[in-house]
Amino acid sequence: MIAKDDWDEYEVSWDFKASPLVVRRDSNGSLQDVYSSLRNIYADRIAELKSIEEQSNQAFINAYGLMDELTSDVPIQDITLSCNVDYRYSSINPEERNGRILFDTIIEFLSYSVGCLLGRYSLDKEGLVLANQGDTLENYLKHVPSPSFMPDDDNVIPLIDFDGDWFEDDITERFKQFLKVAFGEEHFAENLAFIEEAIGKDIKKFFLKDFYTDHVKRYKKRPIYWMFSSPKGSFNALIYMHRYRPDTVSVVLNDYLREFRTKLLARKESHEQIQVSASASQKEKTQALKAIQKINKVLDEINDYEHETLYPLAGKPPEIDLDDGVKYNYPLFGKALKKVTSLS
Repeated sequence: MIAKDDWDEYEVSWDFKASPLVVRRDSNGSLQDVYSSLRNIYADRIAELKSIEEQSNQAFINAYGLMDELTSDVPIQDITLSCNVDYRYSSINPEERNGRILFDTIIEFLSYSVGCLLGRYSLDKEGLVLANQGDTLENYLKHVPSPSFMPDDDNVIPLIDFDGDWFEDDITERFKQFLKVAFGEEHFAENLAFIEEAIGKDIKKFFLKDFYTDHVKRYKKRPIYWMFSSPKGSFNALIYMHRYRPDTVSVVLNDYLREFRTKLLARKESHEQIQVSASASQKEKTQALKAIQKINKVLDEINDYEHETLYPLAGKPPEIDLDDGVKYNYPLFGKALKKVTSLS
């Protein structure tokens, strides 16, 4: 049971219930305190399994009279639990191991949080919530009638790699809302700081640059969340494949890509007004010109993405069958989705 309990705390286990940080949260609301408590629980788990294995060894030694030849001791690095840093990270320097398991635990928590954003998981119910093809928000509410945190309504979460705030349901903003609900708004600042220190970067940069790579690796190149992505990655939108519908591509196109372009054009216009303003300084005009040039590059990118890829796909959206597997379904979307080696 010890080994199974250890494995079941990871998302890829069939019996995964929730992030261990969420399972053990308390009224204190401090993520750092919960993590410290979790490490203490893991230390006890490791010690218990070590004791069991050593007792088993001793029984074997006694049964066969091998007291002078064998020892019952089990080296800590041989306790095969994922929560055991000396086993899991035996290939890296001992002084780096505690930092590494903190990093991995937080990354696993962030992965779970995205599952809550998209309706796969819920803070209010253990285990999978939405995991059948074509599941909707209505299905979610049948399982969780009064959710403390509501998943995304249209199954599209934008990730925009361009300066500024563009959508209310941007993944960074949604995660911040999730963190407030999960651990309390009064502890939000300290908890976010703890997360960002653990992963070594701000949360927006993680979601833009690292999340999808981690997700693909976590699911062994069979991602369950799919990333619509323009050629240079300025525009991205995450969907949950189990909630995919025939109109999902159109939602990405009309409600997000085109909306992003509209907002970019408005920002470009404001910079153009600065350029012709008699009251603007030369420095301000130079900065405005640089901003316009950056916007134009992104506009070219997303226009090409729309005309060459997303618009044709929305006109004839792929029909997927999850029974065929990710390896078959993912390539149906061609260049609309972020490239994944072995799925192209």
